[in-house]
Amino acid sequence: MHPDPPIIIVGGGLAGLSCARHLVEAGHPVLVLERDDEFGGRVRTDTFDGFQLDRGFQVLQTAYPEAQQQLDYEALDLKSYTPGALIYKSGRFHRFIDPWRRPWDGIWSGLRSGIGTFGDRLRVANLRAKCKRGEIDDLFAIPEQSTWNSLVEFGFSSEMIESFFRPFLGGVFLERELKTSNRMMMFVFRMFSQGDVAIPARGMQAISQQMMSRVPADSLRAGCYAKRVSENEVELENGELIKASRVILATPAHITAELLNRQPPGNSRRVRCLYFSCQRPPISEPILVLNGEADGPINNLSVPSIVSSELAPIGRHLVSVSVIDKKYVGDRQLESIVIKQCELWFGEQVHDWKLLKQYDIRHALPDQFSGINLQTGHASMKNGLIICGDHLGHGSIQSALKSGRRAAEIILA
Repeated sequence: MHPDPPIIIVGGGLAGLSCARHLVEAGHPVLVLERDDEFGGRVRTDTFDGFQLDRGFQVLQTAYPEAQQQLDYEALDLKSYTPGALIYKSGRFHRFIDPWRRPWDGIWSGLRSGIGTFGDRLRVANLRAKCKRGEIDDLFAIPEQSTWNSLVEFGFSSEMIESFFRPFLGGVFLERELKTSNRMMMFVFRMFSQGDVAIPARGMQAISQQMMSRVPADSLRAGCYAKRVSENEVELENGELIKASRVILATPAHITAELLNRQPPGNSRRVRCLYFSCQRPPISEPILVLNGEADGPINNLSVPSIVSSELAPIGRHLVSVSVIDKKYVGDRQLESIVIKQCELWFGEQVHDWKLLKQYDIRHALPDQFSGINLQTGHASMKNGLIICGDHLGHGSIQSALKSGRRAAEIILA
């Protein structure tokens, strides 16, 4: 007798690996096909000149419930950022620390920061309390509006919105207009309130590699470009036909639409990430740097090698810069414009910085604007195919892992 064909999962990002892991644990044969040369999707890390470069600035929110269930945090050797930010405004940096995570440091820095008013701090407490009530799913059922409208409704001053929320949430949502759904804002604020912002010691790909380790190596095939899919068959670009008991699409939204011969659902968020090498770091603590002004291409900057020394060679440091403004994101002279802004912030030391690599990530996040009806990590069925991915929920590691699990549960049911 011939064995039953495997369940084929097209897409080897976190959603696909999560789905594969749950099916394997339930005793089902699987085959994961990834079009790229490595697995992990957007959660990848490149080794370059002794540095570990994540494909775009990424972090893990340790409070993600699905990540807590599916990942071994101790094995990832997580390193945490300081809960807060350095905000550049009016010619200097303002240290803004979460007073609930770092009580004494936070209260003192908050009083001295010059960002927002005392009333804004009370409103932050109110926002924090509201986003922590009930279950996570409850946040995605609240009346929906844009994040900007929601912050105004909460009563935050324009100073607080412009100098803190716009660059901070802009870096999370990859859009500074804050058109993103307030449901996503509440979810993100809840995660920041309940856990750490962290990265694995050797880069974000450690998460993907850990997920891969839960799937047999002979069930993983990279470099396989799926040209056509149906309920029980996948045709590769080289003409190979692979039979399947079921087919699951765990691809990004634009690739899923391509395979289904449909129009992509809206636009994706684009980001440019520039990595620099330097001998002397521009800051001295593991904290996010935000642009609290409207000028310049930089939205946020960090020094990952201060968070984890394993990300850079001995005696060197790694600087990460994220650019999301459409005015700059496609500029061929972006490196020199970024360096000019960094010189304004940090002085002449930036003249010694060396550009390591630029990443232009055109599909960094799915659209999450108000009105899209964000979920918390669903899977669906179309034309006999099971579809999963964070584009069915919201752009996050939480949503990708949960959506993959949900897809497996459809099979297991």
